[in-house]
Amino acid sequence: MRVAVVVISSKIASGDEPDEGREAIAQMVQDLPATMVAYEVVPDERSKIRSQLITLCADRADVILTLGGTGVRPTDWTPEATRDVIEKEVPGIGEAMRSESLKKVRTAMLSRGTVGIRGRTLIVNLPGSLKGAKENLAVVQPVLEHLVEKIQKV
Repeated sequence: MRVAVVVISSKIASGDEPDEGREAIAQMVQDLPATMVAYEVVPDERSKIRSQLITLCADRADVILTLGGTGVRPTDWTPEATRDVIEKEVPGIGEAMRSESLKKVRTAMLSRGTVGIRGRTLIVNLPGSLKGAKENLAVVQPVLEHLVEKIQKV
C-alpha cells in the first residue's frame, strides 16, 4: 500500500516549530504495513490543503493520511478541504474513530475528521497529536487493506 502523509500545521510549515513527529509518523505507516511515498507539511489554509490532496491523489497514492486541523479552532479546515475534493464520503470510519476515542478522552467528540474517496485514493483525516493519530489509525487498520482493494477494482 502506498501512503502519503500530509501534516497540517502553519507553525511547522513556516519553520516556527520543528517537525518532531516525522519519524514517529513514518513508523506508524510502516507498521500498517505500508510504504510512505510522500510526506508534506502544509499550512492551516483550506485552499492549500485542498491543492495538496488533489496533487497527491493524481500521484496515485493509495491512501492519504492527514494529521491535524480536525478540531474546532478557527484555523481548522482539514475536513472541509477533504470534502471539497472527495467524490464519496465513508462516514462510518470517522464515526468509529470518534467512538473509540471517546472511550479515552471526552474531547474526542470535538473531532470533525472525515474519510472519503477521490478516484482510487482513500483520504483519512487523523488528529494532530501523535497519540490521537496512532489511536485513530488503529481503528481504521483492520479494514484498510480491504477498503483499498475495493477502491482499486475497476
